[in-house]
Amino acid sequence: MEFKKPPDGGWGWVIVVVSFFTQFLCYGSPLAVGVLYIEWLDAFGEGKGKTAWIGSLASGVGLLASLGCGLLYTATVTITCQYFDSRRGLALGLISTGSSVGLFIYAALQRLLIEFYGLDGCLLIVGALALNILACGSLMRPLQSSDFPLPEKTALENVPDRYSIYKEKEKDPEENINMLEKSYIGEETCKSTLANGDWKSESLLHKNPTTMACTKETETYKKKVAERTYFCKQLAKRKWQLYKNYCGETVALFKNKVFSALFIAIFLFDIGGFPPSLLMEDVARSSNVKEEEFIMPLISIIGIMTAVGKLILGILADFKWINTLYLYVATLIIMSLALCAIPFAKSYVTLALLSGILGFLTGNWSIFPYVTTKTVGIEKLAHAYGILMFFAGLGNSLGPPIVGWFYDWTQTYDIAFYFSGLCVLLGGFILLLAALPSWDTCKKQLPKPAPTTFLYKVASNSSNV
Repeated sequence: MEFKKPPDGGWGWVIVVVSFFTQFLCYGSPLAVGVLYIEWLDAFGEGKGKTAWIGSLASGVGLLASLGCGLLYTATVTITCQYFDSRRGLALGLISTGSSVGLFIYAALQRLLIEFYGLDGCLLIVGALALNILACGSLMRPLQSSDFPLPEKTALENVPDRYSIYKEKEKDPEENINMLEKSYIGEETCKSTLANGDWKSESLLHKNPTTMACTKETETYKKKVAERTYFCKQLAKRKWQLYKNYCGETVALFKNKVFSALFIAIFLFDIGGFPPSLLMEDVARSSNVKEEEFIMPLISIIGIMTAVGKLILGILADFKWINTLYLYVATLIIMSLALCAIPFAKSYVTLALLSGILGFLTGNWSIFPYVTTKTVGIEKLAHAYGILMFFAGLGNSLGPPIVGWFYDWTQTYDIAFYFSGLCVLLGGFILLLAALPSWDTCKKQLPKPAPTTFLYKVASNSSNV
């Protein structure tokens, strides 16, 4: 499907506003789940690894809420990329700050709600606020070319022939009726009667009005059955062909080495980069930081700096002289170093500083759709981004429990964050190696030498004389 030229404005700014609030309402609470994590530890009395599954599933995959969040995120990013081209980085930066502003506000709001209404009341109110996403979704209008109108309702006569996966000639409804007639017992009896020459009984049969009405109803029924059978057969073949096309497009995506590296990088990034937003408050408590020293919750610092990072990185992505893929790789490498520095932070100031750095670098989510679009093209963005977000959610689900298990095993977060930093660093280097221009030189074949030709001169008869 071909889309119109992105307007870079107009209704696109309405899309930006509603996408901002969609991500604000959808991701504010799951990203601020670190506040709830402390309450869950006290309420359930389980280990950190097991308790971390609650927060990780709320932000990853596996639960109904996370499935809805994944669908909403992909929808807001895809429709924004359709409406913007030259300002795509700015637009993505603006909408992605919604989740960061939500993290900043929900971190304080959830603490207040827990204080007044308890943990259960807090979750009920947060769920009620999320219903406002319905109003935001009603304003999203897909940008579609007028040359390609919306598909009509599938009808029997509108099933395209190209969806046939067999080479044999398709049987139309009339042929299906004939097949049913051959299997109809009454008709076989009638044929045998005619074969025996009993033409008088046939004449009496057709003269009876009741018999004629029953015969007509039988013919109508057989025709409906044949038409339904034909329709279901064609529809099943169409769905099968669409499934084959989807699988073929998926295989073609993974043949792109940058896309394959991008999928590995986002998976490792979410395994290592997500735990701080869930566990940083507990890290401070484990480091014996007094509550009186908390000028601002660490999770709120991560949230506000993530918003700043998304906006700034999104603006930088619009500059022609900046390679967005290399910019994304740089954020991964620097983040890995910041994660490895967390075990050395023993005061609120150092933890707040590292939280700000990690939050700013987590803002690379604003340029990730930009990188994906440049890698696969706008036409394949929804398909490719859905695959990448699945593995990102999987990484979100696995990261916090792994870090929690490291703590339960060693009674310290040191090894856990070394592991997190290593995961992010590995993903960054894999993506860097896949994107280096030197790897493309091996594909540039040298000019092929002209094929060797052998000229054979036919000997003349005179040479034999």
